[in-house]
Parts: sequence; structure tokens; C-alpha cells
Amino acid sequence: MAALAKVVARQRAEMDRLRDQAATSAVMERAKGAIMALTRCTPDAAGEELLQRAKAGNRTLLEECWITLGSLPPLGTTTKPRAGAPGANLAAIPAPTGPRSVRPGTAGPAGRDTCDLDDGFTALGRLGKALVQVATPQDLAGCLLEELRADVDADALLLFRSQPAGGLELIGHAGVDATLAAQWARVPPLSGVAALEALRAREPRWLEDFATDRDRHLLIGNPPERWLSRAWLPVPTGDEAEVCIGILRARSGPFSSQDRQLLRAVVRLCAGWLRSFGARSEQSTAEVAAAAQPVFTSLPGSAMLLTPLRGPSGEVEDYRIDAATEQAVDVVGCPGGQLLGRRILECFPSLADDAVWHGCLRTLTTGEPFEGEPFACQEVVDGAAELSTYALHAARLGGALVVTWVRHDSSDRQEQRLADVQRLGNLGWANWNLVTGEGSWSSQTFLVMNRDPVLGPVGLADLPGLALPEDAPVLAHAVRELVRSGRQFDVPFRIRAGDEVRHLRMVAEVVTDTENEPVEVHGFVQDLTAQRSAELALVESEQEIVTQHGVLHAERTLAARLQHALLPLPTRPVSLAGLRVEVAYLPAQSGIHVSGDWFSAIELPDGDALFVVGDVAGHGIDAVATMAQLRFTAKGMVITGSSLTGALARLNTLLLHSRDSHGTATMVLARYDPGERCLVWAQAGHPPPLLVRGGQVRYLDRPLGMLLGACSDPDFQEARCVLEPGDRVLFYTDGLVERPSERIDLGLDRLAAAVAAHPADEPGSLAPLLASVLEGERRDDVCVVDIRVPSGPE
Repeated sequence: MAALAKVVARQRAEMDRLRDQAATSAVMERAKGAIMALTRCTPDAAGEELLQRAKAGNRTLLEECWITLGSLPPLGTTTKPRAGAPGANLAAIPAPTGPRSVRPGTAGPAGRDTCDLDDGFTALGRLGKALVQVATPQDLAGCLLEELRADVDADALLLFRSQPAGGLELIGHAGVDATLAAQWARVPPLSGVAALEALRAREPRWLEDFATDRDRHLLIGNPPERWLSRAWLPVPTGDEAEVCIGILRARSGPFSSQDRQLLRAVVRLCAGWLRSFGARSEQSTAEVAAAAQPVFTSLPGSAMLLTPLRGPSGEVEDYRIDAATEQAVDVVGCPGGQLLGRRILECFPSLADDAVWHGCLRTLTTGEPFEGEPFACQEVVDGAAELSTYALHAARLGGALVVTWVRHDSSDRQEQRLADVQRLGNLGWANWNLVTGEGSWSSQTFLVMNRDPVLGPVGLADLPGLALPEDAPVLAHAVRELVRSGRQFDVPFRIRAGDEVRHLRMVAEVVTDTENEPVEVHGFVQDLTAQRSAELALVESEQEIVTQHGVLHAERTLAARLQHALLPLPTRPVSLAGLRVEVAYLPAQSGIHVSGDWFSAIELPDGDALFVVGDVAGHGIDAVATMAQLRFTAKGMVITGSSLTGALARLNTLLLHSRDSHGTATMVLARYDPGERCLVWAQAGHPPPLLVRGGQVRYLDRPLGMLLGACSDPDFQEARCVLEPGDRVLFYTDGLVERPSERIDLGLDRLAAAVAAHPADEPGSLAPLLASVLEGERRDDVCVVDIRVPSGPE
């Protein structure tokens, strides 16, 4: 089989190669023939002329053939050759000019950019080869977009052809949806249509500034912003330009000089193909019907060729039957041969159904095949009226429709519906004859029960043997009660199917005879493995959530008790070294963990006051433990004589060598001398203190300091601030000013504005201040130490 497959593959590849070679040879022969017809030269002279032009223009021979076909003068304008000189008039054919006429590394015409075109225009060689396989303008649009997508960032391409009445007809498109193509299928001769302007002027239109172009032109697109830059290039075929190619790009900006040269070259390359396409004569409706009828005569089944009949408004009012198979019978039983020339609504009134009618219209407009839902149709069968059901399929053939339909018998429909129900519900039916002992299963039942159909169905009494041992007794009891007393059962059970266990459900009932004796059992079995697995997973997930919630709740309770024990809060303002100090601590409202925010406010043995505010990264018991370690160590270091910066350096070393070597913390240490009223402070990555003096609010300039635990050798510095009577200083943690997805500068400005609006004349003034700053849900703990210098002696 493998060897045979290789032989078939080689033969197929050889056939494709020969097909391409034949198509390419046809293009070359057409180009040679055109030159011979115009100049009356020999075939060899025409071929030599093509070769010379290809070399001079740095093009392939195939490219030169396409360009030559598109550059031919109109018929009747060639100069008669001189007698005795068959090839003397070859120069009468205009030589194609353009970017590919410039050899790499040579100077081009004045005013044009030159470049290495072998690298910039490789798409032309590919396109020349691809054109030989193009059969329709729609194929041409797809081919062009495929070749230009990478070279000029093209995202969509449209082909418009001018109409004798003055508008445009969309003959090909790629990169646009069918709705948009149908909307622009016919363009009236309106002003502002760039494609019409390009055809009339025979010059490209480059739309590269979307804001300006939107005001000047009618832009294609819904919305037009889908394509921010466009180019419309007319395709010259003789003295006129009948086709315009539109290149649409999603990105904005101008087309580069090389892009413009490439697009002009592509247009010239396509001119020959478009000329050939335009020269083809389309078959009339009568010719199509005459050619189709012999085919329809040999076709089995019911099929018709319908030609649309349009009213004065252009809308399709009916269809004429121009070809039909013999099996195509109308509602009164006339065969297909007697239907030719009649109208479809006369023969099949039910086709006026909205879904079928509009489906056929859509196929006629877009060319997309229509597959209709089954519909009812009354017809005469053996002299009697009968309601039958059909399924219709429509496809476009030129300007007509080929319609085929299949009649569905009642038994076929019921059988198909039953099979669909079993497949979609993953269930199957089963019957057992209690008199003969025979059983019958549907094919879906064998799949559900994981049983080979060759083995046949299992008897009703043997059914429990398929279940797992722990489920077999329940199923066996249900079967006995069903046969003995006729009691219907609905029993879940499990079976083993290979390496998996399936969860099944069986429902069964008894059918009795005239003497009320059970004779048959009808039932179905359903596979509920997917639902049962989801239920079990949901139960396990809920149990895990409950367990995790209990663990987290216990951890929070323990952490909260530790925090309250380690960080007692004063119930009213206290006096330290002549200062009035008020403290506030607000836990987070979201989450279940306890944070590591803390404060210290104590009087030192020498009469100075020490203030500490810190924040440990993280939550839970570990954060509380680290907070306690830093809080008590900091106080102990300062009490025993360490400077503020020295204490921060030692705390940094302590944090680096703790159990969590990756833990970090921010902190501010401040020492107040009541004799000089001087506040000396240092910080480690903490927000700056806020000073209120004379109604003015400002933040103190932070001295150098990095958060604790960030590096092994940080540099800390101190700052000094002499306080005046009436001054107020706030130390706080970042939970007071930080918000998700917001810069901290906004939070600092919000705090400063709130402090200015809430003076600290009375004790307990922190409550309204915090209420105005902390709007909404708090995501982090907040700790605030409010220090006020009395205005006079207390």
C-alpha cells in the first residue's frame, strides 16, 4: 500500500506539473499569436521579440507575455507592415515600461527611486506563474492578496469593473466578508468614489491620510476605520481602463516608493489576464439551458435549472424551469419533461416559504450554496393527495439556480430522529421478550454498555452481571421486582469499560397482555459518566474549600490574637515628652489574613520620645512574627544607645538572617528632644511624614534609606526638623495612601487635602480624617501616629 501510495503521489505531481506547463504554454502562445496577428511576423520572430523584451526589462518570459497581452493596442489601430518585411512592424507594439525595465544597480528614469528590484519585486515572478491557474476574477483577487499581503502589508483587495451605464460592478474580492461585498456589489456613479476617479483619470489614487480622505471620499468599510490607508490603481486595457484594483491596509501611513512601483507593475501584469477575461463572451440563459438539459436528462433524483424572472423593480418574482430531471415531479404528478418553461410557484407553491425563498435568493446573490431545512409539501401520489417532506439544496450556475431536493419518508424521518436523540442524549433503548427470552438493543446501547454487537444483547436476568459487584445486588433486586410485580425501576449502577468506570442509569417498565401478565420489558440506559464526574469533582472542591476556609479562619484568629497581644492600642491620646500623641489602627476589610503593620510610641530614659511606624511585607502569622521581632528589637536598640541609622542597619542584617531570608519591611524611626523641640528621623523605604504648620500642609523631605531586607549593605541617613508650637506631624503606613492601579502621588495629595480640611484642635480628630481618606473597601491595614505640639503650656 505504501509503494502504491508513492506511485499515485508521483503520478499526481507529474499531472500537476504537466497541467501547469500546458497552462503556461497557452499564455506564451497567446502572446506570440497576438504579436503575429498585429505584425504578420513569423512565430520564431514573435518568440524572439518576447525574449528580447524580457531580457531588456529584467523580467521572466512569462511576465513579459502577460504584460504584452495587456499592452496591445486596440484592434484597427496597427500600422500595415511594409511588403516584403514580415517583421518590420514589431516596433509598432508599445514596449512595456516601468520599474522592472530598470536593471539592478542601474539608474532609472529621472525623478524615480531606483533600488535592487530583484529583491523588491520577487512577487512579480510568483504572480506571473500563479496567473496561469486563475480562472475567475474572484480567483484573481485571492491570488493578488496572497502575493501582496507580505510585500505591501495588504489586508484586503477589491476588483471593480466599470459599467456602460456609468457605475462600478464588484467582480472579485478577498479579505472582506460577504456582507460587505454584497453592499458594494453595485456602485452608482457618485462623486467621491476613489475607484471611479482613478478610472476616469487613468491615474492611481493614493489614500494615505485617513482624516482627510474620510472627508473627501466615500470609503469602503463597516466601519471605514478598519482600513486606514488605501490605493486604487486602474488597469489599462487598450485606450481605456475598465478595471480598477483596490489595495486596503489596516495600518496608516503612506505607501513607500518601492510599494508604489510594485503595485504599478502588478497592475500591468494583470492587464493581459483581465483583457482575456473581458473578451470572453458569456453564455445566454438559453445557451446555458440548452447545454444543461442533456446533463439533467441523465441525472438521477429530482433536480431543476431555474432562471430568475425579475419584475420592474429588479426583484425576483418567480423562476422559470429551463431544465429538469425526469424524477422531478410537481404537486399534481407531472414529470420533469412536461415542466420545462413553466413557473416554479405554479408547480411548487410551497417554495414561496420565507426560509426557502430567501435562501435561494441569497445563493443567487452570493453564490454560497443553500441547504434548507425540511419542509412539507402536498402532492398527488397514485391519485391521492399526500403530505410529504422534502429537503432542498440550491447552488448557483451562472445567472440561474440548480435546485435539488430529496423526499423523506415518514419512517426514515422517525428513524433518523430516534438515532439523533440517542446520540445527543448518550442513551440507547433496550427491549426484552419475557415469553421467548429474546432481547433487542439499539446500536447506541451497545456503545453505552461497552459490549461488542457481535455478542448480541444480554438477557434481562443476566443484566446485573454487567454491573460492578457492589452495585449488582441493587440492580438484581430491581429486575426481580419489575418481573414479579410490574414495578417500574430507575436505578443507577456502574460498569467497567476498559480502564474506566462508567456511571449508568437504567429505566425500565413492563408491558402486559390482555390477562395482565407481563410479556415485554421496555427501557433505556443512559451514560451519566460526565455528569457524575463533574458532581464528584464539585463535591471534592467544596470540601476542600470548607477545609481551607477553616484553616485560614483559625490562622487569622491566632494571628489577630497575637497582634492584639503584641500591639496594644491606647484608648485615648497620651502625653510623651510634652507632645500629645494619638494612635489609630484599622485592619483591612478584604481578605482573611492579618497584616504586619505596627507602631511604637514610648518615652526613653533620658526624657526623649521614640516613635516607630513599620510595615512588614506579607500577611498571616509569619508577618505578625516578623513585626514583633522588628518592633521590640528596634525599641531595645534605641533604648540601649544605638543611633537611628545604626538601628536600621542592624535591623536590616537581622531581617536578612531571619527564617524568611526574602522578607522585606519598611520603617520610619523618629526621636524627639523636648528641650530643643527637635525631631530627628530616619527611614527605610517608608512614605514621608506629613507636617502641618500654620494651616499649611507639606511632606518632609526623606533622607536616604532603602527598605529593610533588600540588600546586605544599605546606606541610611538622618534628617532633622525643629518643631514649633501648634505643629502637627503624622506618621503612617502605605495602606492610608495606596490604591490599586493608582499612582501613590495621588494618594499623598488626597491625604494632604484631607488633613488641611480636618484640623486637630480636639482629641479624637483622627476618626473623621481617616473616614474622609479611606473611601470604599480597604485592601490593606492602616496604622497612623498623630503627634501634636501644644500651642501653649499644658
